[in-house]
Amino acid sequence: MAEELIHITPEELYDKLLTDFNIKSVEGRITFCLGSVGIIVKQKDVVGNIIQEWLEGWLRANNIYFAPNPNTQMPPDIFLNEDRKVNLVEVKAFNSEGSAGFDIADFKSYVKEIIEKPYMLHVKYLIFAYKMDSNGIVTITDIWLRNIWEISAAMGKSANWTVKVQYKNKQIHKLRPTAWYSTKPSKTPVFETLEDFLGALEETIFKYTETRELANSGWKDKLIDAYSKQYNITLNIPRWMDIECKYRLESLPKGSNKKS
Repeated sequence: MAEELIHITPEELYDKLLTDFNIKSVEGRITFCLGSVGIIVKQKDVVGNIIQEWLEGWLRANNIYFAPNPNTQMPPDIFLNEDRKVNLVEVKAFNSEGSAGFDIADFKSYVKEIIEKPYMLHVKYLIFAYKMDSNGIVTITDIWLRNIWEISAAMGKSANWTVKVQYKNKQIHKLRPTAWYSTKPSKTPVFETLEDFLGALEETIFKYTETRELANSGWKDKLIDAYSKQYNITLNIPRWMDIECKYRLESLPKGSNKKS
């Protein structure tokens, strides 16, 4: 008889990896074998994808319930519950010797998806910072569990957009993270609440010509309604102009003592 699978929350998963498994104390390496020739992989850019596969193997080895998301283009990567509306985990990784440049989500898909599936706003981002040495030895230098607003920030005023995005060829492609892990003061700090994040997101939706019609056709009201039906909570999404001073400190008058 098969052993019953254990159900855990994203918070419990994080604690197990950090405390029980002590992930920051172990080492690994990536190998590839073709025919009789095997190598140790020393290309750092493959580590992120491998970590997600490893995590699924770790969950399996520890008899923990999970199901991978068949839609690889949108969060989450992993469901930790048969109810696909709770305990959602998106796995991200970056080289700790650089900056976190991963994609949070596709911008246009995400702003539409959260109206249809407001529980997507509560996907937990399980983020690994890794290091690979010259011998191909991989270590995890840090690990975080964050909400989307806790890794997001506005861009500087000169960049126009009120959430950090990948913008090239006059198109917004992806939502991108800020350096939430930095100890240095920032002129664009992370968002303090879900509602502030959504206020900034609405402003970017309106400013971007390809999504402006969404804003004009009631995106904010539709989201509030969908979220209320899901959680019986009414969101109070602020106007960007009312919170900009909290998230673009460069726009404060000179001499302000506002802390980042």
